[in-house]
Amino acid sequence: MRSMILLAAAVSLLLLVGSVGAVDVGTAGMRNGTTVNIQSDGQSYPAYITTPEGDGPSPAVVLIHSFNGLEPGYRVMADRLATDGFVVIAPEWQTYGQAPQDNVTEALIRDTVAYLGTRPEVNASSIGLAGFCAGGRYTMLFLPRIEEFSAGVAWYGFPYSGGQANGTAPASQIGNITDPMLIIHGTADEASPVADIYRYATDLDAAGKYFELKVYQGEPHGFMIGEDGELVETPLTESAYQEMVGFFNRTLG
Repeated sequence: MRSMILLAAAVSLLLLVGSVGAVDVGTAGMRNGTTVNIQSDGQSYPAYITTPEGDGPSPAVVLIHSFNGLEPGYRVMADRLATDGFVVIAPEWQTYGQAPQDNVTEALIRDTVAYLGTRPEVNASSIGLAGFCAGGRYTMLFLPRIEEFSAGVAWYGFPYSGGQANGTAPASQIGNITDPMLIIHGTADEASPVADIYRYATDLDAAGKYFELKVYQGEPHGFMIGEDGELVETPLTESAYQEMVGFFNRTLG
C-alpha cells in the first residue's frame, strides 16, 4: 500500500542551472488562432482559440494567463500546443477588472469549457487546464472544482494564497482533487517561494493525490514569459514546455 501511494505521488525534480543559449522552436509565423467571445454572467469576454490541423476531435486545454494579461507569448504558446495536437482556448479573465472575485473567474472558466463543448474539433471528455502565476493559482483552485477537467498544469502558482480578492486558498481544496496535476516552479521565485510548493507537494502526498513536480534551479517567477511579454525561448523553457506537453499527452490522450 505504501509503495502504491508513493508511486501515485511521484515527484520528479529536474534541477537545471541557468538558461544558456537559445533554441529554435519554430514559432515564427505560427499564429493561426482567432478571437471568439465567451458569454459569462451577462458579459462578453474575448478568448483566443487555436486548433490543430485535421478534423479531430482533439483534446483541449484551457489556458489561464498571468496577472499581466494575455501577453503575446501566451498566444504563441497556444499555437505551439495546437501544433502538438491540442485545441487551446485562453479567455481574457481580466476584461472587467484586474483582480475579479474567484467566483467570477470560475464562472468564466466553466462557460469557456461549455463553449468548447460546442466545437466539433474538441473531444469534450478530454479537457485539461493550464495556468500561469495567478492562473497557476486558479489551476490549483479550479481543478478540484470543475469536473469537466481531466488534468491540470500549474505554473508558478500560489497554493496558500487567497489571491488579490482574498478568496479561497487552493490548498484547502486538496481533499477534493481527483485529477492528476503537474506543478512547475523555479527555486528563485520570490513572489511564490518554492518552500510553499514543497509544503503543498507534501500535503498532496499525505492525501494520496497524484501529482508530478518539476523544479528548475535558479529560475524566477514567470520565467516562461519575458519582460516584453514574449515567449522566452531557451533550452530550459523548451524543457519546461515539453514537460507540459508530455503530461497532457499522458493524461488527456
